[in-house]
Amino acid sequence: MRDVEDLFERLRRYPDVEATNLYAADAADRLLLDVAADALTEAAIGGGRVVVIGDGYGALTLGAATAHDLTGIRVHQDLLTGELALAANARGLGLTDRYTAYPLGANLLTGATVVLLRLPRVLAGLAEIAEAIARYADPEVRVFAGGRDKYLTKAMNDVLGESFSEVRASRGRQKSRALLVRCPKPMGEPRFPLREHIGELDIDVVAHGAAFSGTRLDIGTRFLLEHLRAMKPDARDAVDLGCGTGILAVALARSRPGLAVVGTDQSAAAVASATATAAANHVADRVRVIRDDAMSGASDNSADLVVCNPPFHVGAAVHTGSAIKMFAQTGRVLRPGGELWTVYNNHLNHRTVVQRMVGRTEVMGRNRKFTVTRSVRGLHDPIR
Repeated sequence: MRDVEDLFERLRRYPDVEATNLYAADAADRLLLDVAADALTEAAIGGGRVVVIGDGYGALTLGAATAHDLTGIRVHQDLLTGELALAANARGLGLTDRYTAYPLGANLLTGATVVLLRLPRVLAGLAEIAEAIARYADPEVRVFAGGRDKYLTKAMNDVLGESFSEVRASRGRQKSRALLVRCPKPMGEPRFPLREHIGELDIDVVAHGAAFSGTRLDIGTRFLLEHLRAMKPDARDAVDLGCGTGILAVALARSRPGLAVVGTDQSAAAVASATATAAANHVADRVRVIRDDAMSGASDNSADLVVCNPPFHVGAAVHTGSAIKMFAQTGRVLRPGGELWTVYNNHLNHRTVVQRMVGRTEVMGRNRKFTVTRSVRGLHDPIR
C-alpha cells in the first residue's frame, strides 16, 4: 500500500475549505481499502464492476485505481466540492481515465459487484443509497461501508438491514470501522424523494435522502422567514444561497410575483429536492435551481438580494470556513445597495465577518439560539 500512501499525501481538498485540521484522506478511507482489497482484486481480474459512493476528495477512487490497477470505476459524490477535488486530484496524478461520475441511480449501479461507501451522517441519505444499491446492483454485490467511529451509530446497521439481509461490522482500527453488507433484498416502489406539506407555510416540500433537514422546516430557516417582508422590497432578483430543499426560494417567489429567484447548493440531492419543491408549489417558472459551490459561477453585481442559512461545519468537522466562503462570494455577487439576510447560531461571530466581506451589517432579530442580520453592500465597496 506504499504507493497508495504516497498518493494520499498528494491529495488536496481544494476547492473545498482547506485548513490544518482538515484532511483529504483519513483512517476510514485506509480501512475501507484494506477490508475490500480481496474483492477489488477479484473485480480487477474477473471484470467486476466497482462503484464508489461518497468519496470525500478521491482517496477511495484513486486509491482503488492505484492499488488494484482498476479502470471503469463509477463514482457518485453528492457534494460538488468533492467532485471537483477528485477531478483535480485525478488530473494531478494522471488518473483521469480511471473513473466516470454519475448521479445516484441505475447508470451508476447496474451490475455493480463491489461498492465502496463512505457512510453519510444523515440516515435518510443512507437509506436512499442502500435502496438504490439493492435495486440495481448485481445480486452478489459486496458493499463495504465505513466511517469514523464517532459518527457511526447502531441505526446505520438497521437502515442497511432494511435493504440487505447481511450486515456485519469489521474490527475497528484507528477509531474507524467498516460495515460489510451483502445479499440485497427485493425492492418495491422507491421511497424517495419524500414529500410533506408544511401547514404553517402552506408549502409542499420534496426531499431526497441527503438533503439537509429533509422535509422538515429547519428552525433557523423558520426564524429567517419571520423577516421575509422586510427583505429588500424593490429587489428584482434574489439568490437562496445553500438552498437545501428550496423552502426559502419558494417562499420568496410566492410572496413577490415579480421576483426571479435562483436557488443554489453544492449538494446534488439538494438541487434535485429544491427543483421538485419549486414544481410542487407551481413556481418553477420563477425559481431556477443550480448546483454551484457558494455562487462561484455567478456573475459580479448580479443580484439584489441574497438569503442564506449557512452551515457551521465542513463535512463532519465543526468549522466556519464554508460560511465565510459564502459571505465572500455574496460581497461579489450583490449589486451596490443589495442586501444579504442571514441567520446563524448566536455563539458564532459572523456579524464581524459579514460586515467586512459584504457591507454595513445590523442585527434584525435574535432569539435564544439564532441571530438574523441584514448586510447592505455599499456603493463603493470593492468586489472581492
